[in-house]
Amino acid sequence: MTGLSLLLAFVVAATILTITPGVDTAMVLRSATVDGRRPAAFGGMGILVGCLIWGAAVALGLGALLRASEMAYAIVKFVGAAYLLWLGAKLVLRPREALDVKEGAADAAPAGRGAFLQGFLTNMLNPKIGVFYVTFLPQFVPHSVTGSAGVAGYTFFLAVVHVLLTVVWFAALICAAAPLGRFLRRPGAVKTMDRLTGGVFVLFGLKLATSSAR
Repeated sequence: MTGLSLLLAFVVAATILTITPGVDTAMVLRSATVDGRRPAAFGGMGILVGCLIWGAAVALGLGALLRASEMAYAIVKFVGAAYLLWLGAKLVLRPREALDVKEGAADAAPAGRGAFLQGFLTNMLNPKIGVFYVTFLPQFVPHSVTGSAGVAGYTFFLAVVHVLLTVVWFAALICAAAPLGRFLRRPGAVKTMDRLTGGVFVLFGLKLATSSAR
C-alpha cells in the first residue's frame, strides 16, 4: 500500500475505534450533559493531552516497555483501575440530587481545572492506550519511511491524527448532549445519570484490573 492509502486506512480504523464506546466517551458525555460544555471541553482536553503524551512515549520507544515488562504494566494498570473504581464508586454512592445552576468565573476556573485533571489522569493511568499505540500505529507506517527518527516522527504524526479525530468526536458529543441538559434539570435525572456513569466507570475499572498487556 502507498503512504496515502495507508493513511486513509488509518483514518478509517482510528475513526471506528474513536467512536467505539469507552471510558473517555462516557466521561465527556456525562460531563457535557450534567456539568455543561466548559467542564466537558476541559475534560476532553485532559484526555487529548494524555493521548499526545502516550503517542510521544510510543514514538520514542518507551511504550514498548509496558508490553515487555509485566511489572511496569501491572503498576500502571492497578493504579488506573483503582482510580476508575474510586471515581465510579463516588458517583454511585454519592450522586447529586440536581444540577448545580450556579454560574460565575469564580466557580468556572476550578471546575475546568478539575475536569482537565480528571480526564488527564483517566487517560494516563490506562496502560492499554500505550499498548494499543505500540501495536496499532506501526502497522500504518509506510515502508518508504526509514530510519529511527523518521519512523518515530511518523508514528507521532499518526497519534496526532488520532487526537484530531477525537477532537471532532468530543465536539460532536458535547453539541449533541447540550439538549439533554434541559432534561437533566428534572428531579432525579442527575442522580440517575451519575449512577449510570459511575457503573460504567466501575465496569471499566474491573476490566482494566483483569486485563493483560498481550
